[in-house]
Amino acid sequence: MNDDVRNIVLGVLAAGISAALGWVARTYLWKRKLRRKQAFFGLPDNSESLLVVNRDAGSPDLAVHRYDVFALLELSALIKDCGAHAEVITQDAARQGFGERTEFCVGGPGSNRRMAAHMHAMLPGVRVNTDPEPGPDRLAFQIGSERYRMEKGLSEHVLLARLTAGQPGLTRPVFLFCGQTAITNQAATRYLARNHERLARKYGNNAFVLLLKVVNSQAYGPDVAELVADVTRAAQAPLPTPAAPRNSHRAS
Repeated sequence: MNDDVRNIVLGVLAAGISAALGWVARTYLWKRKLRRKQAFFGLPDNSESLLVVNRDAGSPDLAVHRYDVFALLELSALIKDCGAHAEVITQDAARQGFGERTEFCVGGPGSNRRMAAHMHAMLPGVRVNTDPEPGPDRLAFQIGSERYRMEKGLSEHVLLARLTAGQPGLTRPVFLFCGQTAITNQAATRYLARNHERLARKYGNNAFVLLLKVVNSQAYGPDVAELVADVTRAAQAPLPTPAAPRNSHRAS
């Protein structure tokens, strides 16, 4: 074997080894990224999850708003990426506790009984005005001492929460997408899909409650969602008690 042939053989071997090492490194990084994603969502390989869908509050029939359908499709893609499976059920058919399966619950408490139960049990510091009568506070959020009103189509709010029922080590969390309108529910699912890696780095597997604002949905749809605040502490604490009015006494 002359020098030229030997150099060619060594070059081919070096290229093969480099390619193999690169493939191993990429596979390792991909699997590590996948495991982190699975841990954040509580969705190991071949696990089962629950998609709880609300009803369209504006329809007399038991229908689902199209934006909520879009939200379910985005969540289904996340679940599939984790190698897990999803069961879709309506809000009045969910009969399970916490920790059995990861749950994704879509819709406000006025159209989703399951959402109302979750908020009552785990978010005592949040109230949603579900009064059907028109007015400035219709569908407004009260979180702690703060109130967030809706300007339909211009400025609408949604809560995105990852909850563990008071058990930090719970591996099957509940995700809530509680919006003032259906399009904000989809905006929250899209925000989660885009930012889950950053949220996992910040919160790990702990609970969080984020308030998002959807800006000008009549022009931009669900694409422009801004983080207003992390309201975890206020949402999980009881609502402040209104101060009692003082009685004035005039000396006789």
